[in-house]
Amino acid sequence: MQGTAKLKLKSSKKKISKPTIGWREWCSLPYLGIAKIKCKVDTGAKTSSLHAYDVEVIKRHGLEYVSFKVHPLQRDTKRVEHCLARLQEWRQVTDSGGKRTLRPVILSTLKLGSVVKEIEFTLIARDEMGFRMLLGREALKKTWLVDPSKSFILSKKSKTKLK
Repeated sequence: MQGTAKLKLKSSKKKISKPTIGWREWCSLPYLGIAKIKCKVDTGAKTSSLHAYDVEVIKRHGLEYVSFKVHPLQRDTKRVEHCLARLQEWRQVTDSGGKRTLRPVILSTLKLGSVVKEIEFTLIARDEMGFRMLLGREALKKTWLVDPSKSFILSKKSKTKLK
């Protein structure tokens, strides 16, 4: 009897194919006008995080927006992207060192490989960090598998030029 139940469960499960990504990947944030940014895939972080500075909340037509700047490439402070996104909320976030900060939260599109999806980002200055962007597990959920032993799995297949 138990064998039959297991068989039914196995036969009713659909095998869903998810692309595999490495522990770091090149991606783009089309809504923000960022053509390429290297992200660290961080399954320990719940929410994705984006490097932002000169962050300012502004009102337009009664709605709150966040104006900010991004240096999308590591060790390159000459390239600056000016971004504007609707403020979703403010959220208390605890970083890996245990420090809590109140951060603005935005929604933006993420393009990684052939997948385009809308995800949440918290904005914080990441000048001291190795990566300008962290891709957290909420963004990864139901979309990608992570192979922590590899890097740039989808970037190699991407047609985006990685200067």
